[in-house]
Amino acid sequence: MTEAAPLDRRRRRRQETIEEVLDVAAEVMADQGVAGLTLGEVARRMGIRPPSLYGYFDGKNALYDALFERGWRELLAVMQAARAACAGTDLAADLLALETVFVRWAVEHPAFAPLMFWRPVPGFAPSPAAYAPAVELERLSRAFLAELRDGGLLAPDVDLDLVHRTQTAVISGVISQQLANAPEEPFETGAFTSTLPDVVAMWLAHHAGARNRPSD
Repeated sequence: MTEAAPLDRRRRRRQETIEEVLDVAAEVMADQGVAGLTLGEVARRMGIRPPSLYGYFDGKNALYDALFERGWRELLAVMQAARAACAGTDLAADLLALETVFVRWAVEHPAFAPLMFWRPVPGFAPSPAAYAPAVELERLSRAFLAELRDGGLLAPDVDLDLVHRTQTAVISGVISQQLANAPEEPFETGAFTSTLPDVVAMWLAHHAGARNRPSD
């Protein structure tokens, strides 16, 4: 017991330092863009020498990897909470609520969104461990799409892979347009985020089951 306590404290301090590095790195990306992140700037803002960071990250790509994982873990937790809050009595309303939460998080975290959704850093590819939260979120998304199909909001013979791809394309388009053209606007009145109810309705109508498809 006497040997374990100092080890636990060292591990806790190490993890606290890692989280601090990630906080500062996120600030640098917010100020200078994802590609503008450097270990030297992170060290300068922390008041330490750059070589000190190599005790925690063996290079800039390792830092990107940890940031990528942090972003997806945070978004996964937010989406899990949003899914749990859905009543389940109105699947169309649940769909819009979930898409709204996803898009809001992305546009309100502009330091993380480009790293997570685009490929702004040449030569960087996330590790399987860093990518795992994104894979889990995709699994949850596909499960919800199956619920939409089983609930009659999507055609019974719909191609769920195609549905998932079009959903991703539509939602990422809203995020990209807002961040690229009007990043300072609030979510509720953003030029592109405010179109989300219409965009989701159009997407749903396109893939709707017969009873939900508009008549000719």
